[in-house]
Amino acid sequence: ASLRNPDKHVYYFLKGFSGELSHYPRSRHKAIHVLASLKNVTISPLSLKTLFQETPLSSWYEQVDPFWEKYWIHVLSDACRIALLWNYGGIYLDTDIISLKPLAFRNFICAEGYEAANGAALGFEKHHQFIWDCMEDYVRNYDGGTWGSQGPALVSRVLKRWCQSNELGPFFNLECKGISYLPPKHFYPISYTEWESYFQHWRKSDIKSFFAETKGVHVWNYKNVGQQKQVIAGSGTLIEHFFSNYCPTTYKSLVKGANQGQHFQELLED
Repeated sequence: ASLRNPDKHVYYFLKGFSGELSHYPRSRHKAIHVLASLKNVTISPLSLKTLFQETPLSSWYEQVDPFWEKYWIHVLSDACRIALLWNYGGIYLDTDIISLKPLAFRNFICAEGYEAANGAALGFEKHHQFIWDCMEDYVRNYDGGTWGSQGPALVSRVLKRWCQSNELGPFFNLECKGISYLPPKHFYPISYTEWESYFQHWRKSDIKSFFAETKGVHVWNYKNVGQQKQVIAGSGTLIEHFFSNYCPTTYKSLVKGANQGQHFQELLED
């Protein structure tokens, strides 16, 4: 996001971060120092209690017990993104999205499929009613034991109510009450079921045509947790192409450098 949006400031919120880079030795936390070196990037501490204060999520956070949550990191991330958009506004991107083109601000949601939206890329102005509706639905229909219920399914069901429709596909490339609904090619050109395609070889001509309208690629890093596929310098894979061309600082420091796998995973999972 930093390279393709030089006129915008990028905030990287990190839970547990003290706010002092000196507390994190470069030898053990190289990825954080690489991010901090980018002139339009700020790494910010994330205080969950403060973030959820004066929102519907506050009562949920006070009562939930992470020990009993099957997908705690994921449901917590789902809560954080909508709270951040409520409090600050702007464009939210998951850390495993690689930006290919500049992002102009607008209120937007991107479809993952014909009938499913996704929350990995969202744009909303501060205190937008849709985001408040998402927070209320998050608490009212909380189901931490079902994968995606607080993420893609949440965004999908709230958007259906917002648009007063049981179907979302017909809204591709249209606005619904001030919210642009983007088709999958903008951020999810490759489905999560085909995530391994990012680690395969592609012809340059195919890359150019296939991603012609893509703003950013979501590489579905959570699907890679079990296999731990790496971004390897000189491999000629699609993901190496994206890193070398769109994340040159990260590529040089974390992929071509020592312990590439460890640092790459650290960057995507933070």
